[in-house]
Amino acid sequence: MRALLKKDKKGMGLVTGLIAGVAGLIITVIVTILIVDTMIGAGILTSGGASETAANDMSKNFTTGLNDVSEKIPTILLISAVVILFGAIVILVQRSRAMTAGGGGL
Repeated sequence: MRALLKKDKKGMGLVTGLIAGVAGLIITVIVTILIVDTMIGAGILTSGGASETAANDMSKNFTTGLNDVSEKIPTILLISAVVILFGAIVILVQRSRAMTAGGGGL
C-alpha cells in the first residue's frame, strides 16, 4: 500500500507545479501593478510633460497586457486539465495491467 502512495505523489508533483506556476504568475502581475500604481500616485513617475505621458502609457500597457493574459488563461488551464486527465488515464491503465498480470484469473 505504501508503494502506491509513493507513486501517486509523482503525479501530484505535476498538479502542484501547475498550481504554483499559475499562482506565481497572478501574484507577480498584482505586485507589479501595485508598484506602478503606487509610483504614479506618489508622483515619482509623473513630473509633467513627456514623463507623465510615459507613466500613463505604461499603466495602459499593463492593463492591455492583463487583458491579453486573462484571455489566454482559460486555454492554458484547459490544456493543463487535459494533460492531467491523460496522466490519470495512463496511471489507471498501468494499475489495471498490474492487477490483471499478477492477480490470477477466474
